[in-house]
Amino acid sequence: MWPSSQFLDFPGGKVAFTSEMRFISESPKERIPCYRVLDDDGQLIEGGINVGKEIAVKMYSDMATLQTMDTIFYDAQRQGRISFYLTTIGEEAINIASAAALTIDDFVVPQYREPGVLLWRGFTLEQFANQCFSNRGDDCRGRQMPIHYGSKKLNYLTVASTIASQLPHAVGVAYSLKMDGKDACAVTYFGDGGSSEGDFHAALNFAAVTEAPVLFICRNNGWAISTPTSDQFRSDGIVVRGEAYGVRSIRVDGNDTLALYSAVRAAREMAICEQRPILIEAMTYRVGHHSTSDDSTKYRPVDEIELWRSARDPITRFRKWIESNGWWSSEAESELRSNVRKQLLDAIQVAERTEKPPLVDMFTDVYDAVPSNLSEQEKWLRETIKIHPQDYPSDFPL
Repeated sequence: MWPSSQFLDFPGGKVAFTSEMRFISESPKERIPCYRVLDDDGQLIEGGINVGKEIAVKMYSDMATLQTMDTIFYDAQRQGRISFYLTTIGEEAINIASAAALTIDDFVVPQYREPGVLLWRGFTLEQFANQCFSNRGDDCRGRQMPIHYGSKKLNYLTVASTIASQLPHAVGVAYSLKMDGKDACAVTYFGDGGSSEGDFHAALNFAAVTEAPVLFICRNNGWAISTPTSDQFRSDGIVVRGEAYGVRSIRVDGNDTLALYSAVRAAREMAICEQRPILIEAMTYRVGHHSTSDDSTKYRPVDEIELWRSARDPITRFRKWIESNGWWSSEAESELRSNVRKQLLDAIQVAERTEKPPLVDMFTDVYDAVPSNLSEQEKWLRETIKIHPQDYPSDFPL
């Protein structure tokens, strides 16, 4: 036991005194290493990995499906058929591998670049198309921007555009699961740009103090729209912030499907069994533009984009691994891509022809009984449409 004069008996734990004046360094001498299982050629680096054929093939199939879906929907927006779209190109492994490591009982609180989690859980191509075309088949009834998906059935909370606002919500969900004694956790996703928002810091502190079973998965893709990480922070990425808030953390190669699957699976086990938050920083790269409203070649070197597209593509790397196991072939690849493309084009044609939601849906689903102010607004809108019919689509169901 130290004499009482050698430590400060402060609330929260004893702090030792020292006569040496020493400032904590602003940056470590070495950067936090990145957990990796597959090399760039899709070969295991060392040791075994517990992923069987069935789950590995499904992971690859969903990654390829997601890539195909992004390409076709992006083209549809460029053709003026939908108003907005945002791709996950280059980040497919984070979507699918993390989803594979969870269970359907885990609540997902997404940003807007995780449609692959929905795909893994059973959201159909028809449902994706209906949402992007805002028709009667859309669960959100046309009240959300395209790609702002949600599914109560699949425990996938509806996407909000506001950056990082989902993080405190995820902690609240996790704390609720903890109070109810559920064998499940909350999982939330965000980009490196989201870590610059106050909600990120509040959420990590909130989670640590309440010991909430929540996984924070950061897609550190180097760019917050047009702002590089070098202009966002001087710390060693996102992973080091976990320790500051008392949150266990790991840095993972975000383009390594097996590494992500293993890390998220282990993190989920710790979060639930030990009742604690976990922070995962997935190092990746946004190969596509931020959205259809962005041209990333204006602020990023084209050769940098092409390097990540060709040499560091997570789908190509994972395909090499499953092919080396004899689980995939060129024939299976052609069949998959062809089928997905046909299914999606058919779904888009149907979604495009499907009637839009009726006008009344703008005013329902918030209150059990529609209050007088909303009834008045509906009345005013209908009167406005009658006065100015040229400003509204003729086929809009009133």
